[in-house]
Amino acid sequence: MTQPAPGPDLGQPMIGTSDDIGVSLSDYGIEDWIAFALFWGLAVVVFLQFFTRYVLNDSLAWTEEIARYLLICVTFIGAGMAARKNTHIHVEFFYVYLAPRVAFALSTLVDVIRILFFGYAAWLGWKVANIMQFQRMVVVDWPMSIVFGIGAAGFAILTLRSIQIALRHWRDGESALTRVRVEGRHQ
Repeated sequence: MTQPAPGPDLGQPMIGTSDDIGVSLSDYGIEDWIAFALFWGLAVVVFLQFFTRYVLNDSLAWTEEIARYLLICVTFIGAGMAARKNTHIHVEFFYVYLAPRVAFALSTLVDVIRILFFGYAAWLGWKVANIMQFQRMVVVDWPMSIVFGIGAAGFAILTLRSIQIALRHWRDGESALTRVRVEGRHQ
């Protein structure tokens, strides 16, 4: 009869490295960390707003405005995360029924249009940010160009990440959309 493997020694602290538990920080891009910081800033401001309004019964006027702008910033910077992971919403219906070459050509066209759209939006965002440098926020005396500049930076990140995804698609000769076609037929 074999002896069972010894269990962990509960008297000793369990100390391990991130490699032991499968955590890798290399999976995160710079936009992930910026969005993370903006999100926690938003959480603190919203908590402060709740606390001052409902506990102290004397709301701070600036918290609502800053929370709104932080949410906008989280959205635009966070969109870069979805672009890097190629998880933006897209319609997969046509790729299932098209021939592989046609599906890849359509996927390539979608990649090019996406890059052009995000690039144009980044350029327009930059122009608007320059115009808005003289417009002040309502409660906080900061220029609105801060918010518009972060939006433009978000579109620039979207453009760069879309270029990376397109290059990967072209290098591999397929995209996630053309793989859907193959997987969809086998289901």
